[in-house]
Amino acid sequence: MPKMVLLAQHLSINGNVLNEHTKKAELTVEVEDKDVTNYASLGWKEVIGGLKSAELSCEFLQDFAATKLDSIMWPLLGTVVPFEVRADQAAVGTSNPAYTGNILINGWAPITGSVGDEATVSQGFPTSGAVARATT
Repeated sequence: MPKMVLLAQHLSINGNVLNEHTKKAELTVEVEDKDVTNYASLGWKEVIGGLKSAELSCEFLQDFAATKLDSIMWPLLGTVVPFEVRADQAAVGTSNPAYTGNILINGWAPITGSVGDEATVSQGFPTSGAVARATT
């Protein structure tokens, strides 16, 4: 059984490659389940898929320097922008698919942490529209 350790994820938001700032990128996709149970179901619940949704959750190492993370993300607040995430920074292929779509930058917490902590930003961004999976 193949195994993988994430060592070099790729994350791009609004065309900005954020690999040097990213500690974690998680894309979760789900489908609503709609109950269509009726008397013909013979006591068993029946469901079908409804609306799809996704979220891109990220943990970043903060950087306030000019042209770095905070100066990239702050102006995007409230906008819908494209993203791409891959398990590895290598080229897109069958063993390294790219997941793309658009996310709403609905929040940004530029300063978080306690005394002695590394300066990080953890934020989840909901997708807007379809998420695509490409292998070429």
